[in-house]
Amino acid sequence: MGAERAPILLGTRSWGKRRELGEIFADFDFAIIELDAAGIEYDEAEDQVESYATFEENALAKARDAAAATGLVAVADDSGLAVDALNGMPGVLSARWSGRTGSRAERDAQNLALVLDQMADVPEARRGAAFVCAAAAAHPDGREVAVVERWPGTLIRLPRGTNGFGYDPVFVPEGESRTAAEMAPDEKDAVSHRAQALRALLPRLSELG
Repeated sequence: MGAERAPILLGTRSWGKRRELGEIFADFDFAIIELDAAGIEYDEAEDQVESYATFEENALAKARDAAAATGLVAVADDSGLAVDALNGMPGVLSARWSGRTGSRAERDAQNLALVLDQMADVPEARRGAAFVCAAAAAHPDGREVAVVERWPGTLIRLPRGTNGFGYDPVFVPEGESRTAAEMAPDEKDAVSHRAQALRALLPRLSELG
């Protein structure tokens, strides 16, 4: 029998991401530990780690910080919505597109409303968008890997569905008639940008020992 795998630290506090990542990890032979269970208390400085210009840089920064704080291999992601008509924005600013005030649920609603307002005069043919996710893993010794995946689709004009979070209620994936928020969680977990990125990353964890 081989040696038991060391647990992987999940470097996020987002409830939506924790649920999605946990479901995806369940398909692989890895045990996960969350930040709170690892004794890492919330610090407002964590919000500043998403200050880089690309999803990959932000994901690596979060994984790197979590690994350094705990001595564990850490996995983290950074994701967001890239809208064609907005020149790829909100992009890395997706979670704070309308500002930083309010609860997460309030910010989600404000972000969604702002994007819909900005897209109000954009015709159907130009409403292309994609969810983008960078997933990264970092070892305390400095080794790290990262991958980036996209989930293309279009933006509708009015929200539909109550599953998911963030921009899910206005995003219709390519080949679908439902929004991401109308898909069952297990359906979304099988095909989303986050699922694609995690599934591409996890086989590479062997590079970190």
